[in-house]
Amino acid sequence: MGTNAAAASPAGVAPAPARVTGTIRYWAAAKAEAGTAEEPYEAATLAEALAAVAERHADRPRLLQVLGHCSFLVDGDPVGTRDRATVPLTPGGTVEVLPPFAGG
Repeated sequence: MGTNAAAASPAGVAPAPARVTGTIRYWAAAKAEAGTAEEPYEAATLAEALAAVAERHADRPRLLQVLGHCSFLVDGDPVGTRDRATVPLTPGGTVEVLPPFAGG
């Protein structure tokens, strides 16, 4: 008999979202500070993906500062003020990292 992940979870507790792979794209100052235009992620949520970026680029403190001022799009949808831990990522998805732009 197979194991059902939902049945194995305590009542009322949702199972952890599955980790997926996708692409993080950096723009403008974020791109300059990351030293790359894009890189892969493996994460379940935006918060998890950004934590991995911070770990991977620990030697680039300026990137971490820039990320603190960025807006994010996940699969083209603005994240806005939502808690990044509640923003799920999709298989093959894209996270756009958008620093503030001057001049509108």
